[in-house]
Parts: sequence; C-alpha cells; structure tokens
Amino acid sequence: MSSETVSSTNYIQHHLTNWTYGQFPDGHWGFAHSAADAKSMGFMAIHVDTMLWSVLTGLVFLFFFRKAAKSATAGIPSGLQNFVEMIFEFIDTSVRGSFTAKNDLVAPLALTVFAWIFLMNLMDLVPVDWIPHFAGWVGATFFGADPHHVYMKVVPSTDPNATIGMAFSVFFLVLYYSFKNKGIGGFTAELTLMPFQSSNKVVQALFIPINFLLEFVSLIAKPISLALRLFGNMYAGEMIFILIAIMFSAGWALGTLGGFLQLGWAIFHILIITLQAFIFMTLTIVYLDMAHSEH
Repeated sequence: MSSETVSSTNYIQHHLTNWTYGQFPDGHWGFAHSAADAKSMGFMAIHVDTMLWSVLTGLVFLFFFRKAAKSATAGIPSGLQNFVEMIFEFIDTSVRGSFTAKNDLVAPLALTVFAWIFLMNLMDLVPVDWIPHFAGWVGATFFGADPHHVYMKVVPSTDPNATIGMAFSVFFLVLYYSFKNKGIGGFTAELTLMPFQSSNKVVQALFIPINFLLEFVSLIAKPISLALRLFGNMYAGEMIFILIAIMFSAGWALGTLGGFLQLGWAIFHILIITLQAFIFMTLTIVYLDMAHSEH
C-alpha cells in the first residue's frame, strides 16, 4: 500500500511539473531534472512547455481565422466561414453590450482573448498521459534522457505564470487608457475622491487616504482575480483528470469506472473550458470600459 501511495504521488508530481529551463545554483544553465531542480532555479526560470503550447495554440487560432478570412465569400459560406462568423457575431454582441465607448482595439482584443484562452483550455481534454509519454519517449530515444525526468504540461492555463502574464497585459491596457482618457489628475482623483465624499474640504482631505486604500485594493484586485480565477479552475480540472487516470492502474473494475468518470468529467469540463474563456474576455471588456468612463 505504501509503494502504491508513493507511486501515485510521483505520478501526480510528474504531471504537475513544468518542463523548466533556467540557471542552477552552481551557475550553469540547463533543463531541470526534477521538481527540486526547477524550484532551485528561482524566478527567472522559463517554463518551456507553457511557452511552447501557448504559442502553438495561438498559431492555430491565427491559421484558421486567417484561412477563413482569405476564403470568405458572399455566396454560400463554407463550414469554417460559418463557424468564424458565428464567433465574430458572439464577440460583437458581447462588446456592444459591455463597452460603451469607442475603441477599435477592444473587439479584436476580445476575440483574441476568448479564442486563445479557449484553445489553451481545450488542451485539457487531451488524455493526460498521451503527450507526456510521447515526450518521455522522444527524450529517451533521441537524447538519452531518463523518461521520468522529461516533463511536459500541455495546458498553459494551469500555469500561473501564463494566466498572470495575460492578466497583467490587460491591466497595463487598463492603466494606459485610464491615463489617456482621464489624464493624471482625473485618474488620481478617481483613486482618492471616491467612494467617500464631503463638501467640507477638511473632511474630504481626511477621506483621501481611506479612499485611496479602498480604490487601490480594488484596482490591484482586477489582474489578480483575472489570473487566479482562470488558473484555479483549470488547475482543479487538470488535477481531477490526473486522479481519475490513477484508477486505470488499479485493476479492471476501477479502470472501467475510471473510463466512465473520465468521459463524464470531459463532457462537463467542456462547459468549464468555454466559461472560463468567456469570463476572462467579459471582464477584459468591462475593465477597459471602466478605463474609458469618467465617474
């Protein structure tokens, strides 16, 4: 029983460890061979698998949407054109319903955010062992590496580095348009003169630090909530897939049950995948609308 526990623990840790490249404590650079190696590399380490799969899913998005745009026709549309037009109409409706100002960047940004995050999340439906086992085989066959030391996480949105990076990109746009549309004085006033107000100048001066604390916390919470909501939901979903996969090694009865659980969770997870992409997109639109609005 103890060996099974250790084996299950190692299995989970292996699937939750990123393929990491960075600087070892002794100064040389290379790929981590264990979770301890990855941790020792510190903040500047690069999660190669996160970069790889996020770029690949982004290229898939660009390829198919560019193909649909180049082959678009006013006559009978193809299936791809129908699909792309449906997404365009969905994004257009979302932007018109949540964004009250005029900015030609918002709709393309919303489309990119939704489609890109959806595709990254969609990687969670690939059986958890397929790509990691293939990566281990490639590492052992062509590079002589121990397959147990070859890591490959294929869902970029289960990496907080990816979700925080996307969230802060949106946050920087919010700050840019806040300063651009309201000016330094207007944005500063927004952070210091609300929600508590008074016609008495002395009382209003006393309210300024309280207002700033409340508004600053609200401002900083935007990228944090964006990042952690996406990461938390996708990480939990991936963990459930991994736990179910462990059942396949526990005999035919539990393996059969695990197969049904895997199928059921995958069907339900499609909703989570789509919903998380939609929420990230909607909040991006709402935050940019707030950056364009003067209170």
